[in-house]
Amino acid sequence: MKYCSICGAPVELRLPPDDSRSRHVCTACGEIHYQNPKLIVGAIPEWQDKILLCRRAIEPRHGLWTLPAGFMENGETTVEAAARETLEEANAQVDIGELYTLYNLPYINQVHLLFRARLLNLSFSPGVESLEVSLFAEEDIPWDTLAFRPVRFTLQHYFADRKTGDFRFRIGDLLPPGKTS
Repeated sequence: MKYCSICGAPVELRLPPDDSRSRHVCTACGEIHYQNPKLIVGAIPEWQDKILLCRRAIEPRHGLWTLPAGFMENGETTVEAAARETLEEANAQVDIGELYTLYNLPYINQVHLLFRARLLNLSFSPGVESLEVSLFAEEDIPWDTLAFRPVRFTLQHYFADRKTGDFRFRIGDLLPPGKTS
């Protein structure tokens, strides 16, 4: 951040009084600009024994497969965001169920939330951010071409839980790719 969104003056990193983190502070009006993690919200659309995946038409990870998900918008709930993203990316209507996974990715300032969802019908098609959409049985999941680690881990947990019939909430912190500690 270079300029204040309130008055347009330059900002500088400072430690505001009673704060523990450096923030962008306006040099003219004193406005403190807080920057917070982005929420990535999506769905695990289920149809019988299959899951709906989207092949990305946009960066990052163009051409790879993912669950329908994206940035939560102001003024919507997480459930609304998951349903909207599924509609936008797969033209699919879903009934959103319980929150299934939450992954913290502090190295890129993101939190990923994925909900179990029931696909309401088989009327789906690629949205503008998808090259194609398709239903996959567990044995057909394109594991080698999944776009994001939270999606991979979520699907691994989902299929393991489906075998036991006990779907439980999962939470985890992910390090940058390649880091082990």
